[in-house]
Amino acid sequence: MDQIFALLDCNNFYVSCERLFNPKLEGRPVVVLSNNDGCIIARSNEAKALGIKMGEPFFKCRGLIAAHQVQVFSSNYPLYGDLSQRVMDVLCQLEPEVEVYSIDEAFIRLPQANEEALLENGRHLRATVKKQVGIPVSIGFGPTKTLAKIANRIAKKRPEHGGVFILPDQGLDALLATIEVGDVWGIGPRQSQKLFACGIRTALDLKNGNDTWLRKHLTVTGLRTAMELRGISCLPLEDIPSPRKSITSSRSFGQPVTDLAWLKEALSSYIAIAAEKLRTEKMKTGCVQVYLTTNRFREGDPQYANSKTVTLPIHTSSTLELIHYAADVLQQLYRPGYAYQKVGVVLLDLVSASHVQGHLFYAPQKGQESLMSAVDKINRRWGRDTLHSAAAGLLQPWKNKQGRRSPSYTTSWNELPVVSAPAIVKTAGY
Repeated sequence: MDQIFALLDCNNFYVSCERLFNPKLEGRPVVVLSNNDGCIIARSNEAKALGIKMGEPFFKCRGLIAAHQVQVFSSNYPLYGDLSQRVMDVLCQLEPEVEVYSIDEAFIRLPQANEEALLENGRHLRATVKKQVGIPVSIGFGPTKTLAKIANRIAKKRPEHGGVFILPDQGLDALLATIEVGDVWGIGPRQSQKLFACGIRTALDLKNGNDTWLRKHLTVTGLRTAMELRGISCLPLEDIPSPRKSITSSRSFGQPVTDLAWLKEALSSYIAIAAEKLRTEKMKTGCVQVYLTTNRFREGDPQYANSKTVTLPIHTSSTLELIHYAADVLQQLYRPGYAYQKVGVVLLDLVSASHVQGHLFYAPQKGQESLMSAVDKINRRWGRDTLHSAAAGLLQPWKNKQGRRSPSYTTSWNELPVVSAPAIVKTAGY
């Protein structure tokens, strides 16, 4: 094989971002909460050792958190996104073939080399990212993407490897026999249950599975995973990300919302976020779906959930046009007498902005593209929502809770870290 894959993964990424600007958090248990401070979505190793589980509702572990003085933070996605971009920029400067897989992961394709050279390269990548960005990472090497994922898991969980691990040619089957099939990349919970019921419990069992059976029960995707475990690369590096099929924007409210006007404000705000993503990716949408739901976990409250999709006369990326269509849909969905927990929008039927089919009987409003371009430039220069539609409101009492949010150290001028030093007093004669 003339190539090898590496997976670089940022360690406990959200926690590492919080620690970067607050070194006092090093060695202490830290957790990060989801929107509205609802559930735990990131944990430091110290928090994991206390038994705090991923996805656990915050209110259920308040006692444990208080007893062990766990540091708790609301999610700060602008900060995390900016630091992620910095990590990926450093990586792309060091390696020519990089696929950014998620906010904290990236695949790298490298020419085949001996173990010593790969270890040296992995340590160099790790040290450079740590020095230039301050985020700790782990790196795993394997002949396929799936095996690189497994190697990365070992690099992260076994400190003796120093954050870098190469899957061995000899003894690979013994190692795969120690990994549960549900921990294999691409195997979801339902597939895992099905495989367990059929006696396929480890990555080694999946690797040695019957191809005909795997294709029948797991489709071609499951068969590819098994082939990858055998060292046959079926998932190429995606140098150019696949075009989006949809864009979703929604948040849970900080408090139950009953007023239609507030719902319209929230929906308008979420549409602005989704439309900005559309324009950034040079795409337009031809279909808008709006959904509305109450909190199904509030027992005793009347429940209601509904959605509706509208097809636009012509594809657009204009925030103002999308707000107009979505507001009409929300008006149809709204039912008085309910305490709503969430409203959201999904943009569908996405096409390239340069290939929009015209309409014989409908002409788009003139100047919309120039207006949106100007708004985007101003918001990029001075910060999100410097300019926004009046439909999104000003006070926005429906906004989600972020009572424990850290400053946006790298994305807001008003929240830049301040360094102070004691004044130096000059003494006569010096």
